[in-house]
Amino acid sequence: MNEVDISLEDLEKIIKEEIGVLLYFSTPTCNVCKALKPKISHAFQEHFPLIKQIYIDSSKNPEIPASMQIFSVPTIVVFLDGKEFARESRNISVDLFIEKIKRPYEIMSS
Repeated sequence: MNEVDISLEDLEKIIKEEIGVLLYFSTPTCNVCKALKPKISHAFQEHFPLIKQIYIDSSKNPEIPASMQIFSVPTIVVFLDGKEFARESRNISVDLFIEKIKRPYEIMSS
């Protein structure tokens, strides 16, 4: 998951066009984020290869987290079929997050 320099309009377009999108909101000073990001990225690559992963540095693109009511980092938002499906902040269990998304993803990708 690489940082993307993206506008809010481009992001909205991607969310509408992709089967699924994971938005990972963080900042460079968030130590929890640094440990969690590779775990989330790997889990999504393994379980949900069709979900596009986008890292957003909230300090560089403040209009995006503001528009999505993101107030803390790390925050992960998953969109399926253009609609917000799951949102987790701060203390995130990777396994529970994967389980939450698994069934709808399987239905959508089959």
